[in-house]
Amino acid sequence: MPSDLSRPGASMSGLTENEAKEFHGIFLTSFIIFTVVAIIAHFLAWQWRPWLPGPKGYASSMLDGAGTMVSHAISLLA
Repeated sequence: MPSDLSRPGASMSGLTENEAKEFHGIFLTSFIIFTVVAIIAHFLAWQWRPWLPGPKGYASSMLDGAGTMVSHAISLLA
């Protein structure tokens, strides 16, 4: 459906000026929320395991104590 650009207030998107402003506001708000969530996620990932390890490499892993925890859980169930 071709847009009629000859009418006043018409745009290539087919939105009126008020609709375009409303869409822009929603888009900007959701982009800011997404960016904040991404920054928090990256910060938490950095705290869990830094992307640049120190001179000794990664000192510990999340799975280091897994064997001990499993054996402890099994002894509690038995």
